[in-house]
Amino acid sequence: MEQAFIQHSGNSARPLEVGGFKITVLASTELTGGYELFRISGPEGTGPGPHHHPWDESFFVLGGAVHCGVGEEESLATAGTLIHVPGGVTHWFRFAEGGGEFFAITSRGNASKMFEAFDKGINWANPDRKALVELAASYGQVVLPKSGV
Repeated sequence: MEQAFIQHSGNSARPLEVGGFKITVLASTELTGGYELFRISGPEGTGPGPHHHPWDESFFVLGGAVHCGVGEEESLATAGTLIHVPGGVTHWFRFAEGGGEFFAITSRGNASKMFEAFDKGINWANPDRKALVELAASYGQVVLPKSGV
């Protein structure tokens, strides 16, 4: 249920471990009524491969740098860069040298539950790709075969 809130630093949920990087759910659909907010950070080389999902997603790079691809376009995003990915568009990212951090907003509220499931249900030290693909699909995300990224 949508509600007003103020969340001070130190009061957010613990960061979720997803594929070597961290996702902190700052606000879920249950709080906002329609969108979700995240802080995502990671060391160099971590990040998801090509995928798409029905929800829109926007990233604002806060620090460091992130290699990203949206559709056919690839870029090195540095602090101050805004990236918008409409629902259904294939995208990926990898934290660049020195790692990075960004703020993310998603629409339609499915991402936080999926990230929580990834944190609890995938052994990231030795991930089972089939289990990962199936878990993602149960939340509407399509993980594509790895390409050279």
